[in-house]
Amino acid sequence: MAFDDLLKQLGGVGRFQQIQVTLLFLPLLLLFSHITLQNFTAAIPAHHCRPQANASLGKGGELEAWLPRDRQGQPASCLRFTSPQSGPRFPNGSEANGTAATEPCVDGWIYDNSTFPSTIVTEWDLVCTHRNLPQLSQFIFMTGMLLGNLIFGNLTDRVGRRKVLTWSYLQLAVSGTCTAFTPNFTAYCACRFFSSMAISGIATNSLTFSLEWLPIHTRPALSLLYGLCNSLCQLSLVGMAYAVPDWRHLQLLVSLPFFVIFIYSRSFTESALWYFSSGRQDLSLKALQRVAQINGKQEEGAKLSMELLQMHLQKNLTMNMAQPSMLQLLRSPAVRHLLLCLAPLWSSLNLSHFGLVMSLQSFGINIYLMQVLFTSADILFHFLSFLTNKSLGRRSTQMASLLLSGICILASAMVPQDQLFLHITMAVLGKGCITGSFNCIIMYTGELCPTVMRQRGMALTTTLGIMGGSLSPLVAMTTEFHPSLPLFIYGAAPATASVVTLFLPETQGQPLPNTIQDLERRWKKKLEQEQQMVPLQAS
Repeated sequence: MAFDDLLKQLGGVGRFQQIQVTLLFLPLLLLFSHITLQNFTAAIPAHHCRPQANASLGKGGELEAWLPRDRQGQPASCLRFTSPQSGPRFPNGSEANGTAATEPCVDGWIYDNSTFPSTIVTEWDLVCTHRNLPQLSQFIFMTGMLLGNLIFGNLTDRVGRRKVLTWSYLQLAVSGTCTAFTPNFTAYCACRFFSSMAISGIATNSLTFSLEWLPIHTRPALSLLYGLCNSLCQLSLVGMAYAVPDWRHLQLLVSLPFFVIFIYSRSFTESALWYFSSGRQDLSLKALQRVAQINGKQEEGAKLSMELLQMHLQKNLTMNMAQPSMLQLLRSPAVRHLLLCLAPLWSSLNLSHFGLVMSLQSFGINIYLMQVLFTSADILFHFLSFLTNKSLGRRSTQMASLLLSGICILASAMVPQDQLFLHITMAVLGKGCITGSFNCIIMYTGELCPTVMRQRGMALTTTLGIMGGSLSPLVAMTTEFHPSLPLFIYGAAPATASVVTLFLPETQGQPLPNTIQDLERRWKKKLEQEQQMVPLQAS
């Protein structure tokens, strides 16, 4: 008998599961806002050079006399005249701007504070020669997520789910709060780095912790709930950013609640599976008896004994004892093939996803409206992906969503900027397809990896995905060469990666592989089916 049968005997999705999963998922409604927070805290308002300190500015508009014009006729952001100019100002290249001497903004900048009263850009003048520093801070943030995934992923199996999760809540609360009081850009990047590490620890542990206390049949619904929490979090961020436009206050708003979450997380019941696999069978028995009591299954809990527990978990125990090392796993051609296929899928998805969500200002409309459009499309595509996974299968859903996302984003890149509605519509559809692809690949990866390496396989592919996502701020810097170049890259990545799904087997309705031999048999069966199709196509 398996652990799933034991959970069903003790109440299935009972009161304990409902309470613990709710308390685990509530923090996710704030957690994901930290990832896209810089869309608002590092927003770049319209700005231009401040005139010389001794300049006399009256009601006659003398400020305009200091500002050259760009090709669109707008005041230049990073240049000013060395002396005020009289007469009409013309765009760069015409007589006025062509003959007058200009200089950088040596006295600072004047910002349009109508939409964003205070951001890290306006406070530390991260514009002009320093305009790439916000992208650098986001790259550092993504690097912290990568490191946190590696560190907390290993610690989870060593010290337990609850301890790592509780520590991650505290780390995010402290580092997020400290971010709001940083005096300079360097300290800001350091605090954001530690926040991102904690985010990885919370995101991965919340899902794993929930899965280990729920029956197997609830897992697709849990995956859908996880995705909806992400979308609802991004939607709530719009309201919070609009109501609290000061970047320091907004940072505090999304960080301080984690002190409360840290306090109640200490009451979580540790995973019985982890207790058992770490040799603490007595604690595993106590945890299950507590679950039975909360679920109103006192009689079933009283019948539990060490012998009965070992009988239920013998399969899990045998599997854990037989787990090979990662080096031994990589000796299998089937494992190498699997990881080589999953790596570009995860990397391209994260690259495009984080690239789009962190470039809201580049679409030329109100940043709050753009965030709402992206999030609304995500909610729709969460349900579409859930339905297509059940009807079309994993491989078809994965390939179609990747290909469609790439086509839509590439179309958005090729649409002229003056056709704003079509440009934004294609970008929103592309972002929605990426969301659907994410829903699929999480489930698909778990079904492809055998039990002996499922957790490590998920951790490895997630790490590769974060590596892809960490490149998105660097890709955003390519706007220096062409304004639409980042969109071309974000679209080409998933469209190209969609071809890789042809080399993966379908898993819908198939039993989960437990060993490397099961995986190799599945790959061998797929190759035989492809070989049988070749003569038919030739004839």
